[in-house]
Order: sequence, then structure tokens, then C-alpha cells
Amino acid sequence: MTDLTLTRASLDSPTAQALILALNLELDQRYPEEGANHFRLDPEEVAEGRGGFFIAWRGSQAAGCGAVRLIDAATAEVKRMYVCEALRGQGIATRVLVLLEAEARRLGATRMVLETGERQFESVALYRRAGFVEIARYGEYVDSPLSLCMGRGLAD
Repeated sequence: MTDLTLTRASLDSPTAQALILALNLELDQRYPEEGANHFRLDPEEVAEGRGGFFIAWRGSQAAGCGAVRLIDAATAEVKRMYVCEALRGQGIATRVLVLLEAEARRLGATRMVLETGERQFESVALYRRAGFVEIARYGEYVDSPLSLCMGRGLAD
């Protein structure tokens, strides 16, 4: 996909907020039951040196997004991965994930972890193709029965 560009963005930008709103609306549909939670991400967690939030652009259209944040000196967490429904199946999520991995390495991480949900079939398949395996729930997800946590080491 040669017409795709990936740019660092502020989590507070209107484009970022629109993508996150779309993601949250989709999650609300997939997880309508009581107790479903869209875990937070704060701007300082993706500030330079701690993480990054990125937007995928197809021409002038925002196609998707993703973030990475350090949760300790060696571990980076993937957050807020999303691709607009009409643009799925074109490799955008894979490109975003590759960028997030590169950013995690740049920040010194040797491992990546993430939280998704088992009803997000496309996401789980993407992460498995990228080498992620299921791990025990961690951090803020420990008591979240709808969460599926995954992780993998970062190769040099």
C-alpha cells in the first residue's frame, strides 16, 4: 500500500479523538454488557520518550491509528489500535503494528504486550500472525473477564 503514510500525532488532536471515538463506538457494539471497559490512555503516556500515538493516512483520509506506551523500562504496551471499517483488509493494521514495534524498540523495550478482547476476531488474528501469544492478564486488566492479553519479545 504505497499511498499510506504514518505520522506521529497528539492524542488530543481532533483526528485522534475522532478515531478513538469510532473505536469506542465499535467496542460498545461488540461488548454491550455491564462491566465492559474501554481502558484509558492519557496524553502524557504517549509523550516523546514515553510512547507515541500514530495516525495512518490514506491520502488525506485518516485510515486508522495506534499507540505504544512504556509500562516499565523493558515493556511497551500496544494501545488504541483501530482501522476504519471501510478500509480494513488492506494491510493498514499490519503497517501500524510494525511502526509501533519500531517505536517500542527505539524507546528501549525488549517486549511488547497488549490487551484486546476475544470478540475482536480480526485483531486477535492480526496479533497472532505478528507472533503474539496469550499471556496472563496484567495491570489494569487483571480483573477484566472480557480482556484477552497477549505478548511477545522484540527481536533485535
